[in-house]
Amino acid sequence: MALDGYTDQTLSRQARAAELLDAETEAALARAWRDHRDTAALHRLVTAYMRLAISMAAKFRRYGAPMNDLIQEASLGLMKAAEKFDPDRGVRFSTYAVWWIKASIQDYVMRNWSMVRTGSTSGQKALFFNLRRVQAKLSREAAAAGEELDSAQLRERVANEVGVTLAEVEMMEGRLAGMDASLNAPQASDDEGREWIEVLEDDAVQAAEAVEVAHDHAALRGWLAKAMAGLNERERYIVAERRLRDEPRTLESLGAEMGLSKERIRQLEAAAYGKLRRHLEDKAHGVHDFL
Repeated sequence: MALDGYTDQTLSRQARAAELLDAETEAALARAWRDHRDTAALHRLVTAYMRLAISMAAKFRRYGAPMNDLIQEASLGLMKAAEKFDPDRGVRFSTYAVWWIKASIQDYVMRNWSMVRTGSTSGQKALFFNLRRVQAKLSREAAAAGEELDSAQLRERVANEVGVTLAEVEMMEGRLAGMDASLNAPQASDDEGREWIEVLEDDAVQAAEAVEVAHDHAALRGWLAKAMAGLNERERYIVAERRLRDEPRTLESLGAEMGLSKERIRQLEAAAYGKLRRHLEDKAHGVHDFL
């Protein structure tokens, strides 16, 4: 049901003018759509309950979304309800449709309330739509009992009431404290003011640091190459196969290839590492003495 070009007043008038269905007619229309895909029956059923969808959409206007968009989402929820409704369960369509309409509107509000995703779990959704109400209720109850709750105690009680973690309550309070602000907005009202994005710290590697890191890596590669040159051919091969391959060789496979036992390969590997370590330590000490 496309609503482009319709005004709130037009939609409301059309909804009020729609027929009121009794239980038998409602069930017959639902069966005609379910069993025979009768689009005329579907249109009649959905049109009859558009007043319900509009009424529920109006309850979410305080979140700043355009009413026409809210009604569009409510109508989508109504269509989903009609698609899944089973008239043989003995439940009125309006009772069943309320859940689908509300879920559709809530999903739309949460998707569009902020560029940052506000919540995805059922607990976060419950916090988004009920946090202020639950806080007010708990504060009234505490005052009636002669208690005075600080903010930390109130958050703990909200978490217990809604069934979420304390961290989720704190996060949602922060998200609801203010709307999104553009990083390109100026800090001052005049045209010469810096944009907020200019004061963000650049966490990328700075040029001087990048040069130092590149120099150190080059020095280490040079030291390692010289240390490897100090090994004999068999030791270099074992180190390369055991440490420099994407998939290191096992002691058993090297032993089978070289005609040596697993233990002998381990001894040669340990001796090679000892030579490499001594060479690199000598280099490190030389640098330290120079500094």
